[in-house]
Amino acid sequence: MRKNSGIYAAYDIGGTKCASIIGFMDEKEFKLLARKQFATDECGSAREVISRLGADLLAMKKELGAEPLALGISCGGPLDAVRGIVQSPPNLPGWDDIPVTGWANEDTGLVSYLENDANAGAVAEWRYGAGRGVDNMIFLTFGTGLGAGVIIDGHLLHGAGGNAGELGHIRLADNGPVGYGKAGSFEGFCSGSGLARQMQSFASKRLGTGNPVKWGRSLSEIEKLDAKKLGELAADGDSDALEIFENCGAMLGRGLAVAVDLFNPQKIVIGSIFVRSEKFLRPAMSKTLEQESLSVSYADVEVVPAQLGENAGDVAALCVARENYMKGCEK
Repeated sequence: MRKNSGIYAAYDIGGTKCASIIGFMDEKEFKLLARKQFATDECGSAREVISRLGADLLAMKKELGAEPLALGISCGGPLDAVRGIVQSPPNLPGWDDIPVTGWANEDTGLVSYLENDANAGAVAEWRYGAGRGVDNMIFLTFGTGLGAGVIIDGHLLHGAGGNAGELGHIRLADNGPVGYGKAGSFEGFCSGSGLARQMQSFASKRLGTGNPVKWGRSLSEIEKLDAKKLGELAADGDSDALEIFENCGAMLGRGLAVAVDLFNPQKIVIGSIFVRSEKFLRPAMSKTLEQESLSVSYADVEVVPAQLGENAGDVAALCVARENYMKGCEK
């Protein structure tokens, strides 16, 4: 079958779900052509997950009559993008030194490339979303964790081992919620898991004083609190929930100030929770960012919500295929 110009394949691998995707991409636009998804825990081993993705991809390829130019794989790190190996990501237990690109190539016959999901998301928003038209951009996932991807002078920043831009690991305070294995980290303050811990801590302290919050009147109730619930409470005007968001916004501004001073971006694009809860986060974020960053760099930057929405993971994974294929064509 002849390869189709602009047609790429992708795997989006996550701890909850995985998807095989085929899509069209050029310099200006993308179009999703086919997609199959399944729950990650439906398969036992990493090899079974990759095999299932490959089988779904081959079925879609046959149905479309399309031959993709390359296959991109987006997955949470740590990973070795150069060797195509996934190295024990926390959301994929048992995925220890897994040669995903080798297996994908074996299953599909397609040249395969691997990229950290935050880096892939950065490229997707840069090419087709909120970062379009700029050469210097930072992307933050702000989902379950706080992943980051950095575009500098029109190029994705990888670093010596492919781990550049791990902003979530920066410590913002001596004490605080744990994220990225570090108390008081940027991820601890600014992620879904971090917000859940902050809610639980807030509610536990109030319960201990005999003045519980209305959404945390027992330990069993407190254990179930999460970022989604926080957003619902804030939307209803709950003052305690709004206070937690205000504190999170201030720490978000502090972390962004570090990134602004280091990288001098034109845009910072933030996904997931920021997209849904921007109005609760932005006031404190903007105030702290202005106070803590260099004034000349602050004047250059705009902080905006991500634009790709539900398509973000699919587009990001397809971008891994296209970016690497285009690099090969330039050599």
